Amino acid sequence: MAYYNENVSPFFSSAGGPYDNSRILMMTTTAYIDDSCSEVIDPPKTEVLEVTELANNHIQHPPKPNVVVSSSVRELLECPVCLSAMYPPIHQCSNGHTLCSGCKPRVHNRCPTCRHELGNIRCLALEKVAASLELPCKYQNFGCTGIYPYYSKLKHESQCQYRPYNCPYAGSECTVSGDIPYLVNHLKDDHKVDMHNGCTFNHRYVKPNPHEVENATWMLTVFSCFGQYFCLHFEAFQLGMAPVYIAFLRFMGDDVEAKNYSYSLEVGGTGRKMIWQGVPRSIRDSHRKVRDSYDGLIIQRNMALFFSGGDRKELKLRVTGRIWKEQ
Repeated sequence: MAYYNENVSPFFSSAGGPYDNSRILMMTTTAYIDDSCSEVIDPPKTEVLEVTELANNHIQHPPKPNVVVSSSVRELLECPVCLSAMYPPIHQCSNGHTLCSGCKPRVHNRCPTCRHELGNIRCLALEKVAASLELPCKYQNFGCTGIYPYYSKLKHESQCQYRPYNCPYAGSECTVSGDIPYLVNHLKDDHKVDMHNGCTFNHRYVKPNPHEVENATWMLTVFSCFGQYFCLHFEAFQLGMAPVYIAFLRFMGDDVEAKNYSYSLEVGGTGRKMIWQGVPRSIRDSHRKVRDSYDGLIIQRNMALFFSGGDRKELKLRVTGRIWKEQ
């Protein structure tokens, strides 16, 4: 039998929720507990009908297994602390206020809304609602048009090709992220990175006292080539106990696109030279990850000083290179 539910909602605060309950006609589906036994009895499935629809004698058909969620229901699934979507287990206090499992320890088991103790109450009704929903990817503003079941949305977003890139600048712990055009302008304007056009380069790295420099990033240069952007890194770091230099190229785009290109690096002097050829790594991989995998031209400091000539007390290293597109 249908009735107006004016006082109770399976997951709304007693102080009121995002809906006006006086306008909602509900057929009860809330799980209830039989006092004579410990089992939770699930009545028939919920149907939520607008009163205005009944007034017009419209028939509400049962919802499909997955439905695109409205913004109001999406807000209902939003954790009040971290503002992220909640996934099971979803906790609630005795007043019905909800909280994600990740934030429960952060609030010391106190409801952030009413300050009552949280306990170990699960909001099973809200978890069931979430299981029936489909949501757009949170990167839809970057171009993703996909709609995904609630519980597989996180996995998609962790791999979404439209997710923003982190700033590739290695000289500081920069937290800026965005699409490639935004990051190119950010590198140029905020980090004052050198920008060059062309697919060949010839750089000279000079340090008056290289023995004073340990684990230091010396230079990042960005090249515009084949309508894409590439980052050339050169830095000093410790390989075990040995001080070395490394040069490598990163592609400003996804790994799949990066594999369409190759590059070579060459360093030498006094009639000797070293050559490295490889595939640029995507900036999805941090510069530290690339460096620590030794995926680049590695030069021991003694060899670098030998290439520098003179009394071997000053680093004067010339690195040349070329980028080409694989057929």
